[in-house]
Amino acid sequence: MSGTAQIGITGLAVMGRNLARNFARNGFTVAVHNRTTAKTDALVEEFGDEGSFVAARTPQEFVAALERPRRLVIMVKAGDPTDAVIQEFAPLLEEGDVIIDGGNAHFEDTRRRERKLRERGVHFVGVGISGGEEGALNGPSIMPGGSSQSYESLGPLLEKIAAKAKDGAPCTTHIGPDGAGHFVKMVHNGIEYADMQLIAEAYDLLRKVAGYSPAKIAETFRGWNTGRLDSYLIEITAEVLAHTDAATGKPFVDIVQDRAEQKGTGRWTVQIALDLGVPVSGIAEAVFARSLSGHADLREAAKDLAGPSATVLDASAGAAFADRVEQALYASKIVSYTQGFHQIRAGSEAHDWNIDLGAVAAIWRAGCIIRAAFLDRIRAAYDTRPDLLSLLSDEQFATEIGAAQDDWRAVVAEAVRQGVPTPGFAAALSYYDGLRADRLPAALTQGQRDFFGAHTYRRTDREGSFHTLWGGDRSEAKAG
Repeated sequence: MSGTAQIGITGLAVMGRNLARNFARNGFTVAVHNRTTAKTDALVEEFGDEGSFVAARTPQEFVAALERPRRLVIMVKAGDPTDAVIQEFAPLLEEGDVIIDGGNAHFEDTRRRERKLRERGVHFVGVGISGGEEGALNGPSIMPGGSSQSYESLGPLLEKIAAKAKDGAPCTTHIGPDGAGHFVKMVHNGIEYADMQLIAEAYDLLRKVAGYSPAKIAETFRGWNTGRLDSYLIEITAEVLAHTDAATGKPFVDIVQDRAEQKGTGRWTVQIALDLGVPVSGIAEAVFARSLSGHADLREAAKDLAGPSATVLDASAGAAFADRVEQALYASKIVSYTQGFHQIRAGSEAHDWNIDLGAVAAIWRAGCIIRAAFLDRIRAAYDTRPDLLSLLSDEQFATEIGAAQDDWRAVVAEAVRQGVPTPGFAAALSYYDGLRADRLPAALTQGQRDFFGAHTYRRTDREGSFHTLWGGDRSEAKAG
């Protein structure tokens, strides 16, 4: 078998299979391999007319089918299975070849693998792929890390299969070295968690306070999707809410158990944010909200706790409240993206990745789950001011969130008054108020730390670290 394939994919579950078809549809010859050869045969038999495939039954055949430099995509489960595949194929490769991990790997695993393979002259590229099964087939948002040399080899292929924004730009770019691509994908998923939680809270408020039916809320979301909230998640939310369960005739949303699952990238986002010292409170609340939903026994034990029950507003007041919810949702979404981009900046600085935040916003404009119209404006904000510390410091976003804040506050207050949990809206508003506060109560916290642990503090009137001797004379000494 001579090397005729420009790209190879091993691991032919749904994502791997669809990615292979995407490459083939775009004119590339694709070598395909799976531990279970029946999946390889089935792909070629069912989709062979979509392009050129080379079926390989062994790792040796697979590697031999690839042109130099070889580009080998791994599409298996993250963790040990990925390491096992790397160990199987790496000895068969030569200097300059490229291994690409297209799974949802932890970025530290990617950094470890990249270092190890670099020692033998093989490039390792951790690629974040967003868009699900449909995106893998028709054009995802692609976030590759790794060396600049690896992108020279791989980039033209990724740019061909990636989603295209409205201006025709491919939704992929070289994110940065080693684990940068998987780090950005992780934060993307964290923002996705927050976005979904905020949308769910908006739905809950419209139903319990405004008194809207799921069908009416679907109509409302369709209206919102024609304006500044235009996004994939708003679009599919309307579809889900409009769906009727065939077996019962009830709204689909009413026959689904209220327990949201998660695969782990949201948790990673929060864990790494803690390591970096970056406040991502909105993302964290979204992760914890999913966790709370899954503790059915805890919720059952607490269901009789005292508190108000939601009272539906009259039609006129309900419509006005729905308008305020739109404002709260938009403002909270801006905060979620603000926190996510802050974390990307912090990760970039910590690992010397030099990530272009404007470019990240640009490749999220199509293909990915969080694609939204206002990403064009986020891209423009960072392109205009690459040193922009916060999206809330951008004049246009600051003006919009300022205009929304009265309604935002009213929604959170009404939710509290009526006993409807809105952890996402409330956390976003608290973050906003925390940023704009002249002085935070952290001064008292630091005083407490100095009292019980001699942790020292800094003064407002002079430089240096200080410690108060919290005995009878309360004397102060400058810490060394």
